[in-house]
Amino acid sequence: MIKEIGAFEAKTHLSRLLDQVAGGETIYITKHGKRVAELRPPAPKRQTKAKFGCAKSPDFYMAPDFDEPLEQFKEYM
Repeated sequence: MIKEIGAFEAKTHLSRLLDQVAGGETIYITKHGKRVAELRPPAPKRQTKAKFGCAKSPDFYMAPDFDEPLEQFKEYM
């Protein structure tokens, strides 16, 4: 169900609206009858783990000086 609410009412009842959004509802905020904002739950985080041994691929490359200090920081070493 699409729910639209005016900006003034949204400001007045923000706490209640956030509870509804936390329950999975999407709410559009309007100003003079035009949609100006959308309140919706955040997208679920996708966590991807690196596969064990993925750096063993023939396409994987690491420069020989990978762990050498950068030129700009040599004076601090």
